[in-house]
Amino acid sequence: MTIKKLKFGMAGLLAMAYSLTAGAEAVGQFSNHADVGAVKTPGKVVYDANQQIYKISASGKNMWGAEDQLHYLYNQMTGDFIVQAQVAFEGEGVDPHRKIGWNVRSALDTSSPNVNTAIHGDGLVSLQFREKSGGETDQYPLQIKAANVIQLERRGDVYIFSAAKKGEPFQVTSVSHVKLGEKVFVGLALTAHNADVVETATVSNVRITVPAAKDFKPYKDYIGSNLEILDLTTGNSRIVFRAPDSIQAPNWTRDGKSLIYNSNGLLYNFDIASGKPSVINTGYASHNNNDHVLSWDGKQIGISSHVKEDNNNSTLYVLPIKGSSKPVQINATGAGHSYLHGFSPDNKKLIFTGQRNGSFNIFTIDLKTREETKLTSTRAPSLDDGAEYSPDGKYIYFNSNRTGLMQLWRMLPDGTKQEQLTFDNHNNWFPHVSPDGKKIVFLSYMTDIDPNEHPFYRHVYLREMPVDGGEAKIIAYVYGGQGTINVPSWSPDGTKIAFVSNTQL
Repeated sequence: MTIKKLKFGMAGLLAMAYSLTAGAEAVGQFSNHADVGAVKTPGKVVYDANQQIYKISASGKNMWGAEDQLHYLYNQMTGDFIVQAQVAFEGEGVDPHRKIGWNVRSALDTSSPNVNTAIHGDGLVSLQFREKSGGETDQYPLQIKAANVIQLERRGDVYIFSAAKKGEPFQVTSVSHVKLGEKVFVGLALTAHNADVVETATVSNVRITVPAAKDFKPYKDYIGSNLEILDLTTGNSRIVFRAPDSIQAPNWTRDGKSLIYNSNGLLYNFDIASGKPSVINTGYASHNNNDHVLSWDGKQIGISSHVKEDNNNSTLYVLPIKGSSKPVQINATGAGHSYLHGFSPDNKKLIFTGQRNGSFNIFTIDLKTREETKLTSTRAPSLDDGAEYSPDGKYIYFNSNRTGLMQLWRMLPDGTKQEQLTFDNHNNWFPHVSPDGKKIVFLSYMTDIDPNEHPFYRHVYLREMPVDGGEAKIIAYVYGGQGTINVPSWSPDGTKIAFVSNTQL
């Protein structure tokens, strides 16, 4: 740092400077960490690479007023971004206003203009901001107390703060008059609110997302992908693979060793232990979409692949799980679009969404006779989709927008006794039943989308509820949508879920 015409004493210099006592080193998803301000005790970061969890320790007198003291784990970024994390203080703490949160700063000096998402030790949740260098800090408090999931999004000059207690929907506030410049520091900040004290916080589920461009063209412009495994017991999700292009819809193999996903028209087997994907041979079915499922015995895979010679219709095929150069076509040529969603538990039928006579409804097809059976009868513009058998074969779960928004339904295997299961203000897609038949995991969009669509690159929730309906809780806050969890993706033991989130890489 070069300071010209310095007129301050040593105390003033220390207040303006930032400390690098923690070392200029990358930690996890962050390029650096440092103390901001003349803290008495240097901060530190311990990173568990296996669980992708950060433990941050910091002293510092405050993040407020005209200057800050904190420990900062950060990157430099330009343009729009979304940063998200789950945070937890360790112990009771000394000062009720110790703070942890995302902090976006113009500079690394103590008085820098900034926007930060302050989670206080006493449960206060607020969006704090300092508009000018050396100016006072102001805040917009949220009504929620003791939030532990925090998200900060920059959209142009608007900073949008979303906070929730894990399992609940976000509460949101924003600020638009703080101008921090195009290139900013973005990171996690912890302060003890007491110069003589060191506080510690644990941070998990960290996601640093560069969203799709505003003018991206769906199904033409793609951004990168994170393949994630969510532990439903701990709530911790790990990124196990990253790709600069679009990967979609992970299935979990029956032995629990691999995930199968599609990318660029091909299918891949991702070996979890080695972290390496390999192409599955699907022969002439080389335009596969994200509707691929495994048989209940794990020996076969059913796929949906577009056939150029058949008006590019999505058509069903079956082949051995290890691949084949000659997959067996199941639908008759010219039948119309068919999007696969499951095998019957006896592996004798496929269940799929079929476009027939201009409408999308749910059908089964007998693998031996090739006879189609129509189970639902909605007419356009309504849509029935995402059908899946329960493990015991007693029900078929699906989603339908016949009552307005897209909601979850179930019916008997012959299509009778169709009953609605969700009645909320989300658009709910793709119900996946747990291996023990007790729970459903599904994808929820907000109401800002057309109920007929499940687009790419949106803020979505993954939610869980009992199979008979009831209260749904959020298990993951995701930037994704199309391709995130289109297919059954429970681990065989029912303890984990695989899914895809997105970011530009």
